[in-house]
Amino acid sequence: MKIGYIGLGVMGAGMVHNLIDAGHDVYIHDLDRDRGAEFESRGATWADSIAELGRESAVVFTSLPGPVQMRAVGIDEGGLVGSMAPGSAWFDLTTNSPATVREVHAAAAERGVQVLDAPVSGRPAGARSGKLAIYIGGDVGVYDQHRELLDTIGDRVMYVGGIGSGNIAKLAHNCASISIRAAIAEVMSLGVKAGMEPDTLWAAMRQGAIGRARTFDSIGKRYLQQAYEPPSFALALADKDLRLALELADELDVPMSVARTAQQDYREALDRGWGGKDSQSPMQLQNERAGVDIRLSDAQVDKVLEEG
Repeated sequence: MKIGYIGLGVMGAGMVHNLIDAGHDVYIHDLDRDRGAEFESRGATWADSIAELGRESAVVFTSLPGPVQMRAVGIDEGGLVGSMAPGSAWFDLTTNSPATVREVHAAAAERGVQVLDAPVSGRPAGARSGKLAIYIGGDVGVYDQHRELLDTIGDRVMYVGGIGSGNIAKLAHNCASISIRAAIAEVMSLGVKAGMEPDTLWAAMRQGAIGRARTFDSIGKRYLQQAYEPPSFALALADKDLRLALELADELDVPMSVARTAQQDYREALDRGWGGKDSQSPMQLQNERAGVDIRLSDAQVDKVLEEG
């Protein structure tokens, strides 16, 4: 089976090497012709155009900067949608807009081509080692058909739902990562300005209850099940700790915008009489604002945790 790959940047390069390592017949294309040399030396075939690559490939992977480029590669004149054969599959590895992915998916479906969004989570070293999470959205039958191929470029390949779901999962993950890092920067700057050495503070934080837990594991038995009673750490006590931290920040003139936003939710929850509930209970306020009901069973939570 011939595999096409468009986008030979720092992430794409590692994945192409892994496809070649696995013995696949790989066609490659990139705006920078010079990037093809190292892969051609290993047996890959350079395609002079997107259309040529599309015609030659039963499965195409794209790893592009963003929605504009993915849409152009897909549905502009000479793009993949107009050149791939009916029954072929295109996995877009780009971190993308769900709306763009759905638009291109619809255009491709009219020609019998299956588009699945498959954004990856990992770094260039992970792309080369094959240690990537890949979130797949689209037709589950196409996913199942090509699962073995996907396993050659990622060690955590997971089907997450219909078209666009892959990028919803990826964007939610990255938004959480960015927000968590902002909070960490706040508390590190607070601790150091209060007189601690950064290495000692970092080591101490890593050994606390949150520091030793996988971030998303800790919400399984509380927030995701709306199970806030009896508390493991009462909201009233957590609010006291947060208040003391922010008082220290005021004394030292340390800005703490993330923590102050969290305090607003804590105060609203306390005003509702939730002081005796678990400290995760203010997270329920966001569900209300968004108009969603997030509620998993014990069995659903245990299944996710068991899968690692």
